[in-house]
Amino acid sequence: MAFVPRRDYLFLIVGDLLVFGVALWLSLFLRYLSVPEADLVLQHLTPFSILFAAWFVVFFLAGLYGKHTKIFRSRLLPTILYAQIINIALAAVFFFFIPLFGIAPKTVLIIYLAVSSLLIFTWRVLVFPYIRNGKRLKGVLLATGSDAKALAEEIASDARYPFSFEYVIDTAQTPSHEIIQHACRIAEDDHIAFLVVDVSDTAIQTALPILYDAAFQKQRFVMVNVMDMYQEVFDRVPLSLVRYEWVLGNSSTSPAYDVLKRVIDIGASVVGGVLSLLLYPFIMLAIKMDDGGDIFITQKRVGRFQRPITVIKFRSMTGNDSGEYGEKGKTELTVTRVGKVLRALRLDELPQIWNVFRGELSLVGPRPEFPTLAEHYNARIPYYNARYLVTPGLTGWAQIYHDRHPHHGTDVAATKEKLSYDLYYFFHRSLLLDLYIILQTIRIVLTARGS
Repeated sequence: MAFVPRRDYLFLIVGDLLVFGVALWLSLFLRYLSVPEADLVLQHLTPFSILFAAWFVVFFLAGLYGKHTKIFRSRLLPTILYAQIINIALAAVFFFFIPLFGIAPKTVLIIYLAVSSLLIFTWRVLVFPYIRNGKRLKGVLLATGSDAKALAEEIASDARYPFSFEYVIDTAQTPSHEIIQHACRIAEDDHIAFLVVDVSDTAIQTALPILYDAAFQKQRFVMVNVMDMYQEVFDRVPLSLVRYEWVLGNSSTSPAYDVLKRVIDIGASVVGGVLSLLLYPFIMLAIKMDDGGDIFITQKRVGRFQRPITVIKFRSMTGNDSGEYGEKGKTELTVTRVGKVLRALRLDELPQIWNVFRGELSLVGPRPEFPTLAEHYNARIPYYNARYLVTPGLTGWAQIYHDRHPHHGTDVAATKEKLSYDLYYFFHRSLLLDLYIILQTIRIVLTARGS
């Protein structure tokens, strides 16, 4: 079954393209205060069609085709305005520096910014969230733990999901005989179309035969692993539901993927490394002029299979952060003036491109940790060492989705949450996912977020 409605994405894409087209027509109408003739519309539609494709990419990079969750909708307006400003800038460059179409619609572009922003806001905020997906399927959640509770609360609080939980059974708080009674009720109730269950929970083992029979007696009935549904909804792994056998059973990947990823890493690191050398003199001069200290720093990190690696970075702090934080749990070093700029643009990490070339890092993967912090977290966070089964990366799933990862200090709670994203990447890694992460990283760098 589709946990998150796939047609939402199609609606968004089609709706955005219609808005682009309607906004152009309205802009021409407002510019000339009359119904635009077909020739005028076609004259503008040809070049604007190219821009529509570029604007679609901008919307994608801005995250406007992510899941339409409550958090997503709360950030929608500033995201739309930011994307629209970029779109207008692209249009200005397109028309004024590539004069192939014989038009330079300055007034139309200004009008278009206002009209399209208003229409996009109306479509995205006032219309789309209230388009229902039809009758919601009724199901039952049979699991325990904080993540199962979070899943139940998320589904109950957002009507955009195509299903709802008729009731939730906490297996840790429910006696086994009551679980069997609930299973019998599920088997008999024709309105219950699916069951979400923690298949590793011993509390429901006695009820599984009843549920098994229900699958063959009801016209529509699906049993879903709570692990799968949680990942689909939250884009991360529910750590409270993870078991060792689940980690071991989902740790493999295709050899072809590993080979192709390494080839891409080598090619990208050679091209990126050579091009980045053009920036080195300016960065080195800025660091020296700022405080006269060292230009480069080297740091010990934990690589794949827990092998030690040494990464090179441009210095952005008053010293070299080695991960030794003592009792306070925070470094006493501060970010320099130049370091703030380097971090915002991720320029301090340019030398690590050569670590990618050597195979110590990858373009995409979990963030490599300091040995002392890795040891600290490994002793306190279950399954933390699963991160070492893949090559650490310059960017990753956790880096683009987890905003609370600790900087220059120890934080078990934040690192545990970050691990849930790292494990999601570990179990779902593919070239397509890697490409998506790289594109989202470009967006983050351009907006200087999380520096």
